[in-house]
Amino acid sequence: MIIEFFSTIPSYLRTVIIASGFVLMWMFESMIPLFKNDKFRTGHTLINLFFTLTTVIVNFLFAVLLVKASDFTTQRHFGILYLVKLPYWLHLLLGFMLLDLIGAYLIHLIEHKVKWMWKFHIVHHTDPHINATTALRHHPGESVFRAVFTTLAVLIAGVPIGLVMLYQSCSVFLSQFNHANIRLPKWLDDGMQWIIVSPNMHKIHHHAFMPVTDTNYGNIFSIWDHLFKTFMKKEMKDLKYGLDIYPEEIAHSRLPRLLKIPFEKYRPPTGAKFSKKSE
Repeated sequence: MIIEFFSTIPSYLRTVIIASGFVLMWMFESMIPLFKNDKFRTGHTLINLFFTLTTVIVNFLFAVLLVKASDFTTQRHFGILYLVKLPYWLHLLLGFMLLDLIGAYLIHLIEHKVKWMWKFHIVHHTDPHINATTALRHHPGESVFRAVFTTLAVLIAGVPIGLVMLYQSCSVFLSQFNHANIRLPKWLDDGMQWIIVSPNMHKIHHHAFMPVTDTNYGNIFSIWDHLFKTFMKKEMKDLKYGLDIYPEEIAHSRLPRLLKIPFEKYRPPTGAKFSKKSE
């Protein structure tokens, strides 16, 4: 059974899944690019792969905590999914959805609403060339936030470790997919947006100007954005990637500077959140 397989999945296989996702999306990006002039940039790729590595390291360090949290919930039947007797398949389905709601959508929303957390998340948004490598472009501090919320999701829901590992693998792959510089047929992309986060839907989230940036927080399921009224549509031709407050190359394309951004004086967009007028 797939849950049993993922409950004992070796670390090297999880790494293979991440690498395979990159290779597959790079193939699609070369065949059906959204922006054809977005050529391969070695420096940009290396920076994003560095942050991918730090994300993997943080997740590895939290793996023991995740296992303990999951074992606690399954052994003691702790968590909201144990409040009523559910068929096993339904427990797994609802558990998967709760992991996405709490461990992805909720923490993402909070990062956009809490100033000091937003400053860490800025690193992800400063990328001016969105593609599959952007998926795990997270400052190590943000990776810790997300790992903590994943652990909270496990405790709140009450799910087996195999489901947690399956969710994380799906999460990485879907994040690579919806960040990839690919153009799907409009009917297909629009149809996806009712259930899962499509490439066009997430690209809107990476628009350089607010309040558009504060929309489309979903990771796997788009239903959370529809349910909580954070969904937005926008024409792809009107998009500009990055953040307007970090237009200079040294701010968005130099690793030492990116690592320091959360600890620098905040640059508020004019009339936007956390500006002096809004505080």
